[in-house]
Amino acid sequence: MTVDPYDVLGLTRSATQDDIKKAYRKLVRTSHPDLHPDDAGAEARFKTIATAHDLLKDPDTRARFDAGEIDASGAERPQRQYYRDFAEAGDHPYRQRRGFEAHGDPADLFAEILRQRTRQGGADFSGTDVGGRASSVPGPDLRYALEVPFLDAVRGGEMRLTLPDGSGIAVRIPKGAHDGQTLRLRGKGGTGYGDGPPGDALITLSIGQHPVFDREGDDIRVILPITIDEAVLGAKVTAPTITGPVSLKIPECASSGRVLRLRGRGVSRAGAGIAGDQLVELKIVAPRVIDDALRDFLAEWRKTKAHDPRADMLNEAAS
Repeated sequence: MTVDPYDVLGLTRSATQDDIKKAYRKLVRTSHPDLHPDDAGAEARFKTIATAHDLLKDPDTRARFDAGEIDASGAERPQRQYYRDFAEAGDHPYRQRRGFEAHGDPADLFAEILRQRTRQGGADFSGTDVGGRASSVPGPDLRYALEVPFLDAVRGGEMRLTLPDGSGIAVRIPKGAHDGQTLRLRGKGGTGYGDGPPGDALITLSIGQHPVFDREGDDIRVILPITIDEAVLGAKVTAPTITGPVSLKIPECASSGRVLRLRGRGVSRAGAGIAGDQLVELKIVAPRVIDDALRDFLAEWRKTKAHDPRADMLNEAAS
C-alpha cells in the first residue's frame, strides 16, 4: 500500500512549500542509507522519502494529488483499473517476465512501465518489439544525498559519492550550487530490464554552513570586526572573500552595522555571466585590555565632546 506523502514527511495538508522543503532537508540529513549501513530497510525508507518530496514539491502535482486525481505514486486514479486489467492479463509479456509479481501491485508496476517508456519517446504499449519478444525497459532512477562544504558549493569542484554497495562515483559540483539542488548523472541509476538502458542517479545537495561566510542568493555576507581607531579615523584593512583576501577601505566615522559592498566578489553561478557581490558589515570591537593612556584620553574627551547617539531615537520614541 502506498504511504501518504504528507505522513512520510511528517506534515499536514496545510503545509507550505517552504515547510515541505525544510522537512525534506531534515530527513535527508538523518535518513540517508550511508548513515545506517546495518539497517536493511534504510534504502527503502529513503526512497519513500524522496518519492514523497518529488510529488509535493511541485505545486501542480501536489494539487492533483490533493484533488484525488493521482495517487501517492503519481499514477492516474481514473486509469487504475485499466492498468490492473492490462497487467494481470495472463498472456502479457510483462506478466510472464520472471520475478515481476514479487515487486508488488501489478497495476502500480505497469503504470511505472508506461511512464518510463513514455520518457524514452513513446514506445509501443503492446510490450513487444517487431520480433515478438518482450520489449526492453529503462532502469529506474536512483536518488542519493550528498553533503557539500560551503566553499566547494560556491566555487565548484568535484566530490566522490559512496554508494550503498561500497562503490563510488565522481560528482561534479557546478559553481554556485545551492542547497536542495538536484544533479542528474545519466546512466548511473538502476539496471534496465532486457536490453533497456540504465536509469539515472539523482543527487540532492545539502550545502554546509561556514563560520565566516553567509550566502544570500548570489551575494556573500561577512561581518568584519574593526578597531575603535579604524572606525574613527578610517583605515585600509584585509577582508576575507570566497576567492581569497582583498584590501578594503574603511571610511572615517564608520559605525557598527554599516555595510560596504565589494562588487563582483560574490557567487558566480555556471552560465550566469556575472557574479554577485560581497556585503561587508562592520562591527566595532573594543580592545580586550584598555591601557591608562586610552582610558585617560577617552575620559577627558567625554568631558568636552559629549555625544549621545541615542538622542534622536529617544525623541522619536516619545513622539
